[in-house]
Amino acid sequence: MSYFVTGTDTGVGKTLVSYALLRAFAAQGKRVAGFKPVAAGCDDDDRNGDAKLLRAASSIQATYGQINPYCFPHAIAPHLAARHAGARIDFKRILASYRELAGQTDEVIVEGAGGFCVPLNEKQDSADLARELDLPVILVVGMRLGCLNHALLTLRAIADYQLECAGWVANVLDAGMPALQENIAALQERIAAPLLGVIPHMAEPDPEAVAGCLDLGLLNKKNIDPQITRIDADS
Repeated sequence: MSYFVTGTDTGVGKTLVSYALLRAFAAQGKRVAGFKPVAAGCDDDDRNGDAKLLRAASSIQATYGQINPYCFPHAIAPHLAARHAGARIDFKRILASYRELAGQTDEVIVEGAGGFCVPLNEKQDSADLARELDLPVILVVGMRLGCLNHALLTLRAIADYQLECAGWVANVLDAGMPALQENIAALQERIAAPLLGVIPHMAEPDPEAVAGCLDLGLLNKKNIDPQITRIDADS
């Protein structure tokens, strides 16, 4: 089983969670690979830092190009980054790279770009890519003011694309977030998928420490509610 990792926004910890999933599955003896189909923003070596981290956490030997088929210099929306680079993001290339990795592994952890519906080209977005890959989705919720609305809207979008939300992760971005536990509880009440773990606020995020925050056994727990949320119609 492979997974598509998305987030309520950019910068909410998708790479940290993807890395943690890779390390945890590898510790179970599985052959794993990270996959960052599209990255915007390069280091001095013309490679993306997040993609390099996923490659480092993979247990198979894969080239950088296999892990990250599209990498653009500017850290802006992917379709704009591609346009600035004189390129266009083609799903056929992404799907071919994914299948190549999937053929060599037991698990591929696909990290989406930005939020779930960020545009990737003139007609398609990250949600379209998740549907093309047909993978269960893991949602990373950045715990800060506004996260309830962002999380529930994202979950509704996942349902609209007829994809399964396999689980979600609460990543505490705001160390002083008021009513943090109450906000987490509010999401648990409304999300049928299991909470895989809570990542405490870290001044310097530690991918290894994040791996210990997740309970992968919960990924085997099937959603018992056919709706993504349990909000009553009159609420």
